[in-house]
Amino acid sequence: MIGQLHSVVIDAPDAHALATFYAELLGLEVSRGGPGDDWVVVSGQGHRLAFQQAPDLVPPDWPDPQRPQQFHLDVYVPDVDEAEPKVLALGARKLPGGGGDFRVYADPVGHPFCLVWDA
Repeated sequence: MIGQLHSVVIDAPDAHALATFYAELLGLEVSRGGPGDDWVVVSGQGHRLAFQQAPDLVPPDWPDPQRPQQFHLDVYVPDVDEAEPKVLALGARKLPGGGGDFRVYADPVGHPFCLVWDA
């Protein structure tokens, strides 16, 4: 082994705002950085996500291959029908696509993520 994964880093036009969205979505806490900072970290439960300021971010446009998603997060939920209104209330929006065990959404910046319920 050469190293261990330290963070997944997501670009955002407002790093703190997007970090707060994911902290609420995943039950984590903003552990480093605040409004206006270029680097914000959320962590807890053995997980860590970082967000870096990217004021000129051009978000993906799911499912348009001209602006591909680049990455996405799968977020496990025990009951998608209970989770969906909560994630939409946080500022996510539902995207086309999905299947028998996942639904596709965009975070407030436009990064796709999925709610999955069949681990």
